[in-house]
Amino acid sequence: MTVVKVSEKPKLKDPILIEGLPGVGNIGRVAVGYLISELKAKKFATLYSKWFFPFVMLHDKYKIHLLKNEFYYLKAKGRGQRDVIFLIGDCQSLSPQGHYEVTDKILDFIEELGVKEIITIGGLATGDLESADRVMGSVTDEKVRKKYAKYKIDFRAGEKVGYIVGAAGLLPGLGKERGMEGLCLLGQTSGFPIVTDPKAAETVLDVVVSILKLKINMGKLEKKVDEMKDFIKKVEGLQRKALSELSKGPKVPSGEELRYIG
Repeated sequence: MTVVKVSEKPKLKDPILIEGLPGVGNIGRVAVGYLISELKAKKFATLYSKWFFPFVMLHDKYKIHLLKNEFYYLKAKGRGQRDVIFLIGDCQSLSPQGHYEVTDKILDFIEELGVKEIITIGGLATGDLESADRVMGSVTDEKVRKKYAKYKIDFRAGEKVGYIVGAAGLLPGLGKERGMEGLCLLGQTSGFPIVTDPKAAETVLDVVVSILKLKINMGKLEKKVDEMKDFIKKVEGLQRKALSELSKGPKVPSGEELRYIG
């Protein structure tokens, strides 16, 4: 079962969803987390799912933290801006079936809020130690590509990879079936080893901020990443341990099982 618990029902006008869940380089997680922090977006709903990893985290030695995804909103304030819903979270699904159920639940929820457009953020592992200073893009149709052609997006993602796993791909893919427009932004990162990549996150952030016509101070990004690193490392470590126990096999030595493009 996957449920969304709503703490507030904001009145939004033609909102756009910006998704940033954990993935390669944690680019989406960092980018959207930074936007939420800098723009002081307000949390209004939380998603819990049986498809997340079967453990809770402990903070401050004894506080229980249940894995979750969270929704925040930001009302338009300036000219040319629009209402925004941000989606961020601790993790994605443990299984392919779970990915579909969680994605459908997210789409059900945002559809009720009037979302007709989705932008997802992920990472594209190049295997190079120096990642390219470029944002790759994929879209649901040609109309969307033309709409975003003026931004610094390289729409040749298909030449680099043939698929996008997880929310970064499924949200626009399944959203299209509901009449939603979708854009997936992939920051190029080494993916070797799997580490949080603040530079790739900043490159994607530049594009997103430009699209949304927002102004934020990028100077605090490095500090924000440092604050997030311990939590991200802890989640990934527990996920590897859970995978090992669930498979009843040897301990997973690296993050290979957790890698995906998205």
